[in-house]
Amino acid sequence: MRSTVCRTEHRVHNAARVRPAERRERSEEVAIRFGRNLARCRRLAGLSQEELGARASLHRTQIGMLEHAMRVPRIDTLIQLAGAMAIPPSELLEGIHWTPGDARNGRFSFTERPTPPRNRRGEN
Repeated sequence: MRSTVCRTEHRVHNAARVRPAERRERSEEVAIRFGRNLARCRRLAGLSQEELGARASLHRTQIGMLEHAMRVPRIDTLIQLAGAMAIPPSELLEGIHWTPGDARNGRFSFTERPTPPRNRRGEN
C-alpha cells in the first residue's frame, strides 16, 4: 500500500522559538496540577506512595517527585500509574487543558475539580 503525504503551503515561521523561560513555566504549572491529581487519586485508591510505586513498577521516590511537581511524567509512566490505580489516564490529567495558538500564544489553562462532600463516619 502506498502512503501519500500532503504538503501544506502554510508554514508556521519560528515555531520552535518559544522562550525557554516560558516553556519551563508551562511545564511547572502542568507538573503542579498533575502532582495534585496523582496525590488525590492515590489517596482515593487507599495506597501509600510505596504501594503505588510497587504496583506501577516505579520507585517510591519517583512517586513523591511527581506529587511534589519536581517532575512531569512521560506517557508510559502516566499509563503505569493509571493502571496501578485501576483508573483511566484522564483522571491524572483532569483540569489540564491546552489552548492552541501560534508558536508564542498557545497556552495551558487549568480548571478546578469540584470538591466532593465528605462523608461522616458510618454514613454511605
